[in-house]
Amino acid sequence: MELIKKIKQAEAEAQAIIERAKVEAAEEAEKGRENRHERVLQAEQERKKAIEAAETAAESAGFAEAAKLKEQAEKDRQRLHENVVGKMAGATAKVMDYLKG
Repeated sequence: MELIKKIKQAEAEAQAIIERAKVEAAEEAEKGRENRHERVLQAEQERKKAIEAAETAAESAGFAEAAKLKEQAEKDRQRLHENVVGKMAGATAKVMDYLKG
């Protein structure tokens, strides 16, 4: 009879150990899910920061390029104006000579 009690007690202890192991495994799995979720959120934040930094850099580069192109366009306009002014005086003289003539 004593042996049966010990066997039943051992079975109860084994069942308790199994139940504790299940609970611990579930807790560990939940911790793993939480950690994974936190890593995903952190990665998303880092991705957003990287996108914002790239957008800022692109915007700065775009403004710099626009300013450079505007400056070049102004130089080209001035050069064209200087060429036209020189030719305009000669053309005006030829027209006046033709009209007088």
